[in-house]
Amino acid sequence: MVADELTELEEKVLKWISKSDFEQIPWSTSRAADAFKVSEKEIYEALAAITAKVKDNIQIYYEDGNIRIIADDV
Repeated sequence: MVADELTELEEKVLKWISKSDFEQIPWSTSRAADAFKVSEKEIYEALAAITAKVKDNIQIYYEDGNIRIIADDV
């Protein structure tokens, strides 16, 4: 685990996901981008980095036409 290598945005996104219920409520990249005042591309890049840096703390899957995300804060 390289949690100490998370950027500020990656840390914020991971904490937000861990405190939210994106398993029952489908994930929305546009809502995340609005919440953090960044582009959707930056959110996608943050998610990709999180899954690489702390892969044991996040699960992303597709169900019923929606992306679902579960995470544990580091």
